[in-house]
Amino acid sequence: MTADPYAASSSSAPSDAAHRPYREVTDARGRVYRVGETDRDILGHSRNLMVYLPWIAMMAISVFEYAYGSAEDTLSHAHGWTQSNTFWILSVWVFFQAGIAFPAGWLREKGILTARTAMYIGSGMCLLGFLALSHLGDVWLAIIGFGVIGGIGAGLIYATCINMVGKWFPERRGARTGFVNGGFAYGSLPFIFIFNYGFDTANYHRVLDLIGCYIMIVVFGCAFFFKDPPKNWWPADVDPRTYTGDQKNATSLVKNPPAVKQYTPREAIRTGMLPLMWLSVVLTAGVSIFGISFQVDYAKEVGFGPLVAASSMGVMAVVNGIGRGVVGWLSDRWGRKSTLVFVIVVLGLAQFGVIWAGDLRNEWLFLFFAFLSGFGGGAFYPLFAALTPDYFGENYNATNYGLVYSGKLISGLFGGGLGSMVVAAWGYDGAYALAGGVSIVAAAIALLLRQPGRSQTGASSRGRPLAADATT
Repeated sequence: MTADPYAASSSSAPSDAAHRPYREVTDARGRVYRVGETDRDILGHSRNLMVYLPWIAMMAISVFEYAYGSAEDTLSHAHGWTQSNTFWILSVWVFFQAGIAFPAGWLREKGILTARTAMYIGSGMCLLGFLALSHLGDVWLAIIGFGVIGGIGAGLIYATCINMVGKWFPERRGARTGFVNGGFAYGSLPFIFIFNYGFDTANYHRVLDLIGCYIMIVVFGCAFFFKDPPKNWWPADVDPRTYTGDQKNATSLVKNPPAVKQYTPREAIRTGMLPLMWLSVVLTAGVSIFGISFQVDYAKEVGFGPLVAASSMGVMAVVNGIGRGVVGWLSDRWGRKSTLVFVIVVLGLAQFGVIWAGDLRNEWLFLFFAFLSGFGGGAFYPLFAALTPDYFGENYNATNYGLVYSGKLISGLFGGGLGSMVVAAWGYDGAYALAGGVSIVAAAIALLLRQPGRSQTGASSRGRPLAADATT
C-alpha cells in the first residue's frame, strides 16, 4: 500500500475505531476530509470485503425483479390471476422497493437504523414476500405480502448495499458500485431458467418457499460484517486535495472530482441537479422495467419458442448485470455524465431494434437487441449511484441517493402496470416505440447535469493553492 501521506503529522487524536491518529484536512473549497486511518484500522480487514458481501446480497435479492417475469404464467394458472394482476404485483413491489430508500437512508444517517439492522430486517421481509407469493391466492393479499412487504425488504437491502460501497470507496467508486449493482441482475439467471423449465403448478409452493429461505440465509450472513466508515473518511493513500498518490485513483478523481461540499438533502434539491437526476431516473427506469416485464411475452407473441424467450431474458439479465460493472469501470475513465448519456441512448435505440427483430421474426437479431436492451436497462443504475455522491458528497449519500432512486417508484407504475395498458391499446410495437422515445428524452435531460459548485472548465483542483490543514 502507498505510504500514508499524513503519517508525519505532529498533531493528531485517536480515532473512534482503533485509536489510530487521524487528521481533518480542508481543500481549497472548504470541504473537510478525515485522513490517516486505513480501512484495516477501522474494519480489521480490507475494505474490499465491503464490495464482495454487498455483491453477494444483491445477487440473492435479484430474483424478485429479474426472474419474476418468467414465473408469471405459472403463478397465473396456480392462483387464477390475470396477466394484469401479475403485472400489478410487480409494479407494487417496484414502488415499495424504490420508495423505502429515502426513509431508510434518513434513519441510517440519524443513527436510528444501522446498516446491519437494515439488512437483518430486509432479509426477514424478503422471506415473508416469497411465502406470500407461494401461499396466498387472493391477489390483494399477494400484493401486500410480495409487493409491499417483499418490496420494502428488498429495498432495504438494495439501498444499504449500494450506499455501503459509496461510503468505503469515495475516491474510485464507479467500478465497484457497478460491480455490486451488477449482482442485482445476473444473480437472477439460475432462477430465470428454473421458472421457465422447472416451475409448475405441482411444485410452485416448494420452489418459492425455498427461494425465500435462500434469500434470508444469504443476506443475514452477509449483514453480520457490515459497518460504515466514520463521517468524512478518506483513504490514506490518496491526497484528496491534490489527487496525488495511487495513480489509478488519482486519474479517476480528475475525471470525477469529489463534491465541493457535503450537501444535505435540502441543499442538494436546491441545486436543481438532484431533481433533474430524479426525473431522468423516472424515465429511464420506466423503460428498463417495461423491458423486464414484457420481453418474454413479446418473444412468445411473435412466435419464438420457449428457449428463445427464456434465453432472451437470460441474456438481458446477464448483460444487464455485467454492463453495470463495465460502465462503472468506464465512468472512472470517461467521466460519469458522458457514460450515463451514452448508456441511456443505447437503451432507447435497443427498443426500436426489438420491434425490428420482431417484425422480421429473426431470433438472432432479437437476442442481439435483447443484449443491448439489457445493457442499457441496467447500466444507468450504478452511474446514478456513483454520480450522487460525486455531486453531493458521502455523508448524506444514503438520503440523497434515496431521493434520486425514489424515481423508480414512479417508473414501476408506468413501466409495468401502465405498460400493460399501453400494450393492450397499441400493441407491442407501439409500446416499444414509446419506450424508445422516452429513453431519448431521458438522455437529453442527463445532458443538463452539472456538478454543483464547480466550474466545468476546472474540474480538478490539482496544483491549486490549498487551505491550511485543520487537525483533530
